Amino acid sequence: MRVLITGAGGQLGKCLQDSFKESGHEVIAAGRSELDITNSRSVEGFVLAHEPDVIVNAAAYTAVDKAEAEPDLAFKVNAEAVANLAAAVNKIGAFLIHVSTDYVFDGSSTRPYREIDSVNPMGVYGKSKLAGEREAEKANRYVIVRAAWIFSEYGSNFLKTMVRLAGERDSLAIVNDQIGTPTYAGDLASALRVLAEKPPVNGTYHFSGGHHCSWYGFAQEIFQACGDLKADFQFPVVNPIPTSEFPTPAKRPAFSVLDGSLLEARVGIREGSWADSLRDVCSKVLEADDSAQK
Repeated sequence: MRVLITGAGGQLGKCLQDSFKESGHEVIAAGRSELDITNSRSVEGFVLAHEPDVIVNAAAYTAVDKAEAEPDLAFKVNAEAVANLAAAVNKIGAFLIHVSTDYVFDGSSTRPYREIDSVNPMGVYGKSKLAGEREAEKANRYVIVRAAWIFSEYGSNFLKTMVRLAGERDSLAIVNDQIGTPTYAGDLASALRVLAEKPPVNGTYHFSGGHHCSWYGFAQEIFQACGDLKADFQFPVVNPIPTSEFPTPAKRPAFSVLDGSLLEARVGIREGSWADSLRDVCSKVLEADDSAQK
């Protein structure tokens, strides 16, 4: 199977490359320098030239706060580009897998979000991603997969930020009233690979990364894993704070837990386990930091 991965330079894109290559598939990795997905002619020409069986769209404008000041750019990348990909897959009969987000919900739920729950994005980022879902639905063959709180050994993410700050500060204040499910990008990549290999009926699915926690709780787990791995790891004092004490331009969902049971029922893909992946990811991040300091 020939797979085109857009956003190949991001953390999910890199994990997707690992997963598909390890399974013996031919991978066409396209980052921004290889393909401008916001240019319809470029997308059409690239897709017609390579004729992938599957396109996995891992490209996105993810600067949640910056999006409030750059709505046009956010919609261009998160929605208009998806329209270009949907049109291209329709020309060659390919299958589109589009990655979306928990930010399409407003976070007011008290139970994990199901695919049938009403969407109500609160900020530009969430609205642009929801618009992207609507464009993905125009593909003749598609699947939309929503995920939340993605982390890995690659790119920029909460885990890597916490490890860096632990070496720079004696104390940290972390929000304790936003609840979600950390999701290892490697687990999500494996799920997307299975979907590519055994495409289900068109639709939207949720991938859960495991049990839920707060950002404060996730930070505590990260530091504990790092401490177990590295004897001289610097443990900062971590203070829980409410969201009200950490104002941001974009409002975050207070509850971002996704129910992944539909994906398991229809395709047999079980939820991930960020707790099982955490130690290995922390080990890779610490090792990379040590190498960079030498």
